[in-house]
Amino acid sequence: MNFTNSKTLSSRPWSILAVVCVFVGCMGFQRSGKAASLRLGDMCRLKGQEINTLQGLGLVVGLRGTGDSDAAPTARALSRMMQLMGGPMALDSLGQLDLRDVGDAKNVAMVFVTARIPAVGSQNGDLLDVSVNAINAKSLEGGYLMMTPLLGPRADNPTVYAIAQGPMRLTLEGPATTATIQGGAKMEATVPAAFEQDGQITLILDRDFASFDNTQRIEDEVNGLLALTLGESGRFSNRYSSSAATQGGAQAIDQLHVRVQIPSLYRENPIKFISLLLNLQIQLASHSSRVVINEREGIVVIGKDVEVAPVLVTHRNLRIEAGGVGGLVGVNDKVSEKDTAKLKNLADALNALDVPTSDLIAIIKTLKRKGDLYGEVVFQ
Repeated sequence: MNFTNSKTLSSRPWSILAVVCVFVGCMGFQRSGKAASLRLGDMCRLKGQEINTLQGLGLVVGLRGTGDSDAAPTARALSRMMQLMGGPMALDSLGQLDLRDVGDAKNVAMVFVTARIPAVGSQNGDLLDVSVNAINAKSLEGGYLMMTPLLGPRADNPTVYAIAQGPMRLTLEGPATTATIQGGAKMEATVPAAFEQDGQITLILDRDFASFDNTQRIEDEVNGLLALTLGESGRFSNRYSSSAATQGGAQAIDQLHVRVQIPSLYRENPIKFISLLLNLQIQLASHSSRVVINEREGIVVIGKDVEVAPVLVTHRNLRIEAGGVGGLVGVNDKVSEKDTAKLKNLADALNALDVPTSDLIAIIKTLKRKGDLYGEVVFQ
């Protein structure tokens, strides 16, 4: 449904001040007897299956005079790399590397290098995409990343998980100081995605589904699954229901986490249990009494059960009356205070009169502030 219209009411050629009395009836939507459901695997992830970031400091060479200028850290890093590669480097009177040999290098830049390990983990030899960001250089165009060790997110762990190197490409929309290397990091260690700990798994809900109601629903559904066992026919049967409850169980920890004990029947094959678990259908809580407003994009999403009290809305040269039993009525007609109208119908009436979305949002805000809108209003 589109509430947006470029016309404004003031642009109409009104010969006299017209008073339009539009009555918004309380004819609602017919409720469906079947609640919406979603796979558990589409609502959550397993604890331990997170995206991890590797990071390191590296040197880029081959720039076109856009590298670091008069940067002592870059000069020291370049001198040290050349020394390790067997290059002849001069020493000062104290036996330290003489930075004057590389101090005028304009085609070299120190960069910050990152790579992301996917949620499923990574094996030794896997190739990961690399992101390169300049620290002081003006542009990384045409540069080549020298061999760079990538460490984990903790600075106190010196383990090298991957080695990054290769020619860089600038991003299309990004600045010239950011570049990427497709498959530029080779994993030197295996990083598994641990999903089980002490015979338990923990489900972490996506933020869009995080609520106490949903975690309690998941607990109930999972415990119902644990009370059933696959029979020979491939369908669920409850012949082991007397002991299944003691072999495992689910417990909602908060609005984000549900802890599940793996039943002893699946201890030797937890993957099969997780597969059954993540394919479980969860009945979702209804959000039909919610209004979501995105003012920046001019989008209004109205749930079917959002109602408004009997009110009279005055909008410029219009009067819109909501409430009653349906149909078009005069302004002075009596309307029962017990009757409510659907906000969706009120929006339809405003849309029919070419009321802009910004004005609809303002009316919804006013109704909510007055306490005449029965539902939750969410602003994005």
